[in-house]
This record gives sequence, structure tokens and C-alpha cells, in this order.
Amino acid sequence: MKSVSYRWARPIAAVAALAVLSSCGLPQVGPNKKQIYAGSVQQEGDAFVVAVNDRVTRATAVVPALGFSDSFKNAAILGSDTIQPGDVLGITVYENVDDPLLGVEGSPATGLAEIQVDGSGFIFIPYAGRIKAAGNSPDALRRIITNKLGEQTPDPQVEVRREAGDGSTVSLVGSVGSPGIFPIERPTRTLSTMLANAGGVSIEPEIAQVTVIRGNQRGKIWFRDLYDHPELDIALRAGDKVLVEEDSRSFTALGATGGQAQVPFESQSLSALEGIAQVGGLNAATADPTGVFIFRNEPSEIAGQVLGRNDLEGAQRMIYVLDLTKPNGMFMARDFVVRDGDTLYVTEAPFTQWNRVISAITGTAGSASSLTSLSSG
Repeated sequence: MKSVSYRWARPIAAVAALAVLSSCGLPQVGPNKKQIYAGSVQQEGDAFVVAVNDRVTRATAVVPALGFSDSFKNAAILGSDTIQPGDVLGITVYENVDDPLLGVEGSPATGLAEIQVDGSGFIFIPYAGRIKAAGNSPDALRRIITNKLGEQTPDPQVEVRREAGDGSTVSLVGSVGSPGIFPIERPTRTLSTMLANAGGVSIEPEIAQVTVIRGNQRGKIWFRDLYDHPELDIALRAGDKVLVEEDSRSFTALGATGGQAQVPFESQSLSALEGIAQVGGLNAATADPTGVFIFRNEPSEIAGQVLGRNDLEGAQRMIYVLDLTKPNGMFMARDFVVRDGDTLYVTEAPFTQWNRVISAITGTAGSASSLTSLSSG
């Protein structure tokens, strides 16, 4: 009687295991290919499933357009010697007399240090009065002061030095070597030279973005473009604010990949192949290379080009399919551009699910066999 019970134990366990699997299903990292296609518009779902080809890669190859407006690019470089309100001047007056007008007896040179140009652009010089300084060069201001003092002391010699004051400064913040407030001087009149003066960028140049805020205007560029396109090396203006920050775009990697995470972009443009590489490639033990999917909410203009339709309104749910096993599959993955907010999902290979089924059956059968042995003992 014992042998009969033992003989039927494993078939009974197998049936029991299949019953459990049919009722509860197996765990999985996400939907398989069949389930994804079942949710397509073609299957009365709410997402368009599209196989990636050359036409699709061209229609979806959208990279963020950054740049400066014409008003930024056409602004002329400020004269390095032009005095601005808020600037600080150093003035020295030399008088060839025994009893100088401004100094003390026996001292022909009189220094008037740190004279700040007021908000209206004026300065005050003893015996010369209130003088308009803003808008003049140091040499022009020197002549004005000389003429004013020449009415009271014979043949005065005047020296005017423009020192950096708060009237011609730019603030640099964010990921720069030395954030702070810097004067616009002869060597630092453009964006690139001012950034260099502040120690350059402190993040990876490939993903660094530079924003210039001027009054109620702002413009943003890629840091690398600053050196590739000379027209973007704009002239600075007093009060400009320069912000350097890391590219904030990212995509999400899920499924049978080397890692599952929210992944920041490491370059201005990112292909699907590069995105896969960033997360450690496909999982060699479980991934299905025929089932690489990109989930995206696509603007209606682009979705219309992809689908060949002009009746779409609003963002469309698009699922792009890459098959890396096709002869041109790697090329398609190399050319397809990943965008901010995309989800990269790799399905599991069918044999992975099969292995789970076998493991579940054999595990359940083993458990049933053990129970049978215990009851028989």
C-alpha cells in the first residue's frame, strides 16, 4: 500500500502545482511582450506600439534647442574703460606750486582714493565741484578735471584710474570653480573669459548648461557650444547673472537590464544603445533582445509624423520597439534618441518564465513528496 501511495505522489504534486500556477500566476519583473502588445491601440488599448525604423528615428530625433536671443548675441562689447555708476575711481592731482590747492605744503601730489561714482553717474572733486563721470573714459574725465582745476591752480596734472566697483559687475553662481561677484574688466568682457576668471565649470563639461539672466531676459546654452560656436560668446553687461548647472534630464530603466534606476543623461544627446550601456547593458541571464521598449508621451506633432496621421490631438502614449537581433537592430538602437522622461524597458526572455514554471512545479512536487513520505512513515 505504501508503494502505491508513493507512486502517485509526484503526479498529484505536479497537478497541484499547475493548479496553483494557473490561479496565482508567476512573479515577473514587468509585462512581457505579449502583454505590452495587448495594450496597444491596435488591440483596443490606449498606446501606439511602433517598430523603430529609419523614418521613425528621423521623426523622433528631437534634442533640446538651447541658445541666446539676437539681442544677447548682437550686444556690442563694452569699452573696457567706460566708467559706470557705482565704479570706484582713483584720482591723483599733481600741482607745480609751493602751496598746492589740494595738498599740503611741500607735497606736490595729492591722492583722492576710492571716489565712488554715485547712482546718477557723478563724482565730487574739491574745488572742481560735481562732475559727470559715467559714460566717460578715464582719459576724458582726466581732461574735464584738469580744465576745472586749471581755473584755480596753474597747469595741474591729473591722473584718473578706473578700479572695479559694483557698477560693472557680474555674479556667477552654481557649478563654477569660485562662485562670486566679479568686475567686468578688459580681460573679462565676454562670457567665456568671465567663466574662466571664476575657475571654469566644476561639473562634467558635456552636461553643463550656462544660463545668463539680464533684467527680464534669459538665455541658456550648452557649455560646450560656447567654444564650438563663437557667436554664443556674448558680451556681458553690468548686473548680468550667470548660472551654471548640470543637465537635469533623466530616463528610467526597468526590466531585464544590468540595473534598474532613474538615470541622468551623460551627454547632450543620448541614443537607446547608449542608454542601455549606461545601466550595464542587457541582463545576459534573463533579457529578451527582441523586446526592448521605449515608453513615451509624444507631442501630437511628432506622433502624427510617426503614424502618418493628422487627426491626433494632445500628447499620445507611444511605445517604440527595438529588436536587437535583427541585422540592423544595433544601428536602429544607435540612431534612436532617448528623451527626458522616457522609460526604457527590457522584457524577459520566454525561457525565463519557463524556468520559473519548472522550478515552481519541481519545488511543489518535492514538497508534496516530502509530505507523502512523512505521512507514510
